[in-house]
Amino acid sequence: MKIEVLGTGCAKCNALEQAVRQAADKLKLDYTLEHVREIKKSASYGVMMPPALVVDGQVKVSGKVPSAAEIESLLSAAARSAGQSKGCC
Repeated sequence: MKIEVLGTGCAKCNALEQAVRQAADKLKLDYTLEHVREIKKSASYGVMMPPALVVDGQVKVSGKVPSAAEIESLLSAAARSAGQSKGCC
């Protein structure tokens, strides 16, 4: 799973990066995480309000730092879609 945090490096962007890393580790996901600070790259995703969370090329959240539970839910759903589910079924 490829996870990107879009934002220039402000406190909210850094908080999102840390929260995403914690959630992905808690879920034991196989992932790469990149903090993209280039405004042009953010704009290429259509993001105008950082911070933003992009998972496997899809913008999941923009303009806010979601709760830990929301991040876990988003990552879990993306993992299931990508066949990374650790569940029994």
